[in-house]
Amino acid sequence: MNRSQRVRSPVDRRYRFIYKPLVFAACLLPALGVLGGLLIASGVPHAVGFDLGADPVRESLDEIGKTAINLLLITLAVTPLRQLTGNAHLLRLRRMLGVFTFAYALIHFLLYIGLFQTFLWSEILKDIAKRPFITVGFLALLLLLPLAITSTNGMMRRLGRRWQTLHRLIYLIAPLAVLHYWKMLKSDYREPLLYALIVTVLLGWRLLKRRRTVAVRAREA
Repeated sequence: MNRSQRVRSPVDRRYRFIYKPLVFAACLLPALGVLGGLLIASGVPHAVGFDLGADPVRESLDEIGKTAINLLLITLAVTPLRQLTGNAHLLRLRRMLGVFTFAYALIHFLLYIGLFQTFLWSEILKDIAKRPFITVGFLALLLLLPLAITSTNGMMRRLGRRWQTLHRLIYLIAPLAVLHYWKMLKSDYREPLLYALIVTVLLGWRLLKRRRTVAVRAREA
């Protein structure tokens, strides 16, 4: 089946023209809500967005950061969902989710150095020394960067098998992101505990599937 035939198939049309645009809009909504909330806090008339409360800068930083983690976990969940449902077309959404994950992580970092610290590098360095969780979060962002850069079809072809090896970095990024959020809080650890449980289940699923695959191959050898 050539490319033009795949494009004309009903499933392909649904994913290209319905599911992907819906997922794109859903991923974009939190950023638009935060932007609108910041405009409201700045006194812009008729702006529409989230209520960011008495400290809109910190609230926007938290909202964007949690969205990055949510998208990261949803991206990790695509493969188990595909395996459980047998719907291979779900993989068509994974790349978009991964790119949005990086975008939100980057915005989170830019909000921190820009709005929160107002580009005062001396204060940023002091904050990093005082709060190691910032270093953990920055490390997760750096590890996301090569994944975002190599997310295109061209890079997949160029890297071959190395592409899959590189993108396994997400298995390290997810725990780092949860640890960053956990260490950031001073109390009420329910959300990071929930995130940690979800990461454990998603990574445990992969480990179990891998062991089963190895066992099957060993029996067939």
